[in-house]
Amino acid sequence: MRTRVQWRVSVRLVGTVLKWLWVPLLLPLGIALYDGTTTLPFLGTILGTVGLGVGLEQLTDETTMYEREAFLMVALTWLSVAFVGAAPFVLAGGGTIAQPTNALFESMSGITTTGATVIVDFDAHSRAVFMWRAVLQWLGGLGILVLATAVLSQLGVGGAQLMETESQTRDVNKLTPRISETASLLWQLYLGLTGLQVAVLMGLHFAGYAPEMTLYDAVTHAFTTVSTSGFSPRAESIAAFSPAVQWAVVPFMVVGATNFVLIYAVLRGDIERLRNSDEFRFYLTLLGLFTVGIGGILAVENTYTSPEAIARHSLFQVVSIVTTTGYASVDFNLWSSGAKHLLFVCMFVGGMTGSTTCSIKTLRWLVVLKAFRRDLFVASNPNVVRPVRLSGKVVTEDTIRDIYAYTLVSLLIFIVATVFVAVNASRSRVPVTEFEAMGAAASTFFNVGPAFGIAGPFASYEPFSRSTTLVMTFLMWVGRIEIIPVLVILTPSYWRS
Repeated sequence: MRTRVQWRVSVRLVGTVLKWLWVPLLLPLGIALYDGTTTLPFLGTILGTVGLGVGLEQLTDETTMYEREAFLMVALTWLSVAFVGAAPFVLAGGGTIAQPTNALFESMSGITTTGATVIVDFDAHSRAVFMWRAVLQWLGGLGILVLATAVLSQLGVGGAQLMETESQTRDVNKLTPRISETASLLWQLYLGLTGLQVAVLMGLHFAGYAPEMTLYDAVTHAFTTVSTSGFSPRAESIAAFSPAVQWAVVPFMVVGATNFVLIYAVLRGDIERLRNSDEFRFYLTLLGLFTVGIGGILAVENTYTSPEAIARHSLFQVVSIVTTTGYASVDFNLWSSGAKHLLFVCMFVGGMTGSTTCSIKTLRWLVVLKAFRRDLFVASNPNVVRPVRLSGKVVTEDTIRDIYAYTLVSLLIFIVATVFVAVNASRSRVPVTEFEAMGAAASTFFNVGPAFGIAGPFASYEPFSRSTTLVMTFLMWVGRIEIIPVLVILTPSYWRS
């Protein structure tokens, strides 16, 4: 029996990624120099990641990567960047994230664009540290775009081949036949949207609608909105800003969770592509239905006296949770049970494929619904052949089975994670109800961010035990890279012929 995986190739490519992490580290380093705070956390991390990356590149001269090596590279890249990203938090030596387990949790939450935090003392950290949190999430959002369109779609991971059905990867590869060109295209779109949001937020500031908004706030929140991640340097999240800012953030969360290839088509004048997308219509429909549902509950229960406040908070929180951004315009922990349970359901939705969002994603749910409706029809008409179609194109039965399997595995992992969180919280004497355990498990595994109770929007995951924190860190890693790469490398048959 011989090892079939050329792991040195995968690790070498991970080393290349780590070697170039010094570039994004320059931004928080510059903030530290400007503010006169310590630069050691960032200078030390720069030296360490460059040295580690160069060392890993020496393992082999081979660069050809096949499917097995791609699975390993994908899994190791997110894990390695999370460990390196935790270094500045530990070296800074302030607050709860100075503890190594918490630092890893915070870093993994950043690079997986989850937005869950263990920080309880926001005043204990410098602007440079908060900028690094935002940069991690921005990098994670860009990385998942490249991963989804250039790697996972080629491997058929988790039904990612559906992106071809929705005219995504196939069309992108016609325009950009190499991964480097695809990455360049996505980089330009991503950077453009980030810059546009900074301009909008600063425009509101200069117009007098957001006096509390600074350039630093605009940049950090643009980084964490377009990436649908949700880290904020403010303890009150978006609730720290005016209603005008909250309204302005909503469309950028929606766009961040929209298929970037469709966005590219629109920018080229192909509006018809967007109109013909079944997934885009389904995505907007779900946002509308959940907003109306929660808005109706808030109105009936007189949670807010202003119709504008009801509309704003219901829309903002639905968009934030569905897109897995995780911002909060209000402490929804104070909402009624019905409104909170509806928000909990939103955690399982996610945005479109080919976007920065997490969770199960709307395309998979659309396939499940269409396939189920088809099965009901065929049950009463056994002689009829009725294929499932998306945007006018037939979805293969193999793809449908992949979607069913992925959805089932996701729900099973969520159930097991919920049981662990609840049992371990009881053992550690952490006051967590069953619903709060479900929220924490769903929020970390589906990379949503805030949950309920002690892990609510204005709270922190810090009260959980160290073992629970490590398991949640693992859940964020598995959920972000579509489950399959991690599960594949854990099987013995993957390593042996």
